[in-house]
Order: sequence, then C-alpha cells, then structure tokens
Amino acid sequence: MQGSDTHFMQLAIEQAHLSPPVGTAYCVGAVAVDHEGRVIATGYSREHPGNTHAEEVVLRKLGVFVGTGDGRLGGMGITVYTTMEPCGQRLSARLPCAERLSKANLSRVVVGAREPSLFIKDCIGTDHLRAHGVTVDYLVGLEEAALAPNAHLFAK
Repeated sequence: MQGSDTHFMQLAIEQAHLSPPVGTAYCVGAVAVDHEGRVIATGYSREHPGNTHAEEVVLRKLGVFVGTGDGRLGGMGITVYTTMEPCGQRLSARLPCAERLSKANLSRVVVGAREPSLFIKDCIGTDHLRAHGVTVDYLVGLEEAALAPNAHLFAK
C-alpha cells in the first residue's frame, strides 16, 4: 500500500456520496490516478445515463470504451480507486466492471470494501482482475466509510 491510497480512497468516497440512491443498485465512487499521483478522472454510479457504474464512468472519461476498447491504458501506471469491489457480473446484459478494467490494462485497482451479497451472491470482480494480471489491493480501515453511501439499502 502507498501512503496516498487513503487520500484517493477518500476522494472516491466523496464521489460515491454523489450517486443518486436507488433500491436496486449500489452507490459507488471511483477515482483514476496517473503514475505521478494526479487525479485524471472521477466517477460515480449513475453519473451518466443508462445505469452506469462508477468504474465505467471513469473509463469513459479517460476515453476508453471497453466494448470496442483497445486496452490503451497499459503501461501508463494508472490506478483506479473504487469504493466497492468492481462487479464481476451484472444482472443486466452489460459488461461487468471487472472485465472493463482488465481490458483497459490498468496497473492497479484499490478497493475500499468487498461487494455485499445483496444483489449478487458471490462477487468475483477482484478474482477476475487478478486472473488478468491487474494488481488488486484492499484498503483496510475505510470499509465502513466506503459502504456508507449505501445505508438506504441496508436500513430495510
């Protein structure tokens, strides 16, 4: 872990709080940081039309549309901080975030909390990323803050 990981995860948590709460999806925030420690993109769930996930929004802002993607982020040392484990499968027919991130050839993904089993029983997002050569780190100590934007889902 790097000393700046906590700072960037806190920025991702701020993004997650911008997500419009709905009863059928999580509120997640994501931040992309380049190899020099500069924030180059931010995103949150449903920021763009079409039930977009935070990681998907970040990749779009970086100009990577993974459905047609070319993996052009490889070798650039980009790290994505996400408040929740990237989805390994989606209930819709859309491409899961873990697959989008691995196809983009990111260097590293830092996760604030594992995906709870509210919608998908066992999230396999980090397993997918690691199997495709992406370094995955969990940032211990911010799990509660990372999940806080989803309090509306757990209050039932």
